[in-house]
Amino acid sequence: MPKFAQIGGKWPAVSATGEAVSRVWDLTGLRVSFTALDPDDFARPLVSFLVQRNVDDDELPIHQHRKGQLVVAAEGSVMCRTLDGLRIVPSNGAVWIPGEIPHSVSMSDKGRSYCVFINPEISPLPNSCATFSISPMLREMIFHLANLPPLYPLEGPTSRLVQVILDELAQMKAEPLHFPVSNHPKIQRIAAQLLEAPDDRRTIREWAAAVATSERTLARLIQKHTGMPFGRWRQQLHIVIAVQRLSMGATVQAISQELGYDSPSAFTAMFRKHMGQPPRRYLQDRAEVTTN
Repeated sequence: MPKFAQIGGKWPAVSATGEAVSRVWDLTGLRVSFTALDPDDFARPLVSFLVQRNVDDDELPIHQHRKGQLVVAAEGSVMCRTLDGLRIVPSNGAVWIPGEIPHSVSMSDKGRSYCVFINPEISPLPNSCATFSISPMLREMIFHLANLPPLYPLEGPTSRLVQVILDELAQMKAEPLHFPVSNHPKIQRIAAQLLEAPDDRRTIREWAAAVATSERTLARLIQKHTGMPFGRWRQQLHIVIAVQRLSMGATVQAISQELGYDSPSAFTAMFRKHMGQPPRRYLQDRAEVTTN
């Protein structure tokens, strides 16, 4: 069994009455899908493993390990929960979790991903969690490495391949697919309720009344702890959920209804503003990259 350190302080969901409930960060169709391996047991600078979601997978608690972890979504979507929020990427995307960061990673039904574990001393990636897009060349090298023995010779073709992968990792393009949450109880409460009902259209004044504070105080708290004003923060959650739903085959109309938009065009305008493309084009471009 893995030697992962289980963390007792993961986010609880909070109901309207302030009581803990069990569905925090629960996006429909996503479950943890990891075999019992400890990446710190492999004395190599970088290793890659294929992970597939099985129907009888059990959820792995939030955990941590010394090595950093890059999870590359090969099929379906991947979601990463950390103590500062939620990140999700569709196919051809990746989630980066530095070493010693408590986390839990999930994938969608019939999902397939590759986990790349990297020694912190040589990692070219940032010291904080992030989401990235993956070039076709880097993707294929990671897939190929997963087919090779993890305890490869420290000198030779595989070691040279690892060095090229490290060089390419440093060139990855970051993507804004993070819904930030802090340890402030009022923000936790609002985030949990928005995840339960992303179509909730209460104003910040109404939310302030719900969490027993003033509108001005709540606005300052959200800006301070998430780096965004309230309206933009809620839109960021909508983007994260929309990307996951798109990768699972949902239509723009269905997503816009789920998120509480008046029309598909209103949802599309929001998505285009923040992602640079309308939803269908965003998904199409990713599909083209995946097949090339």
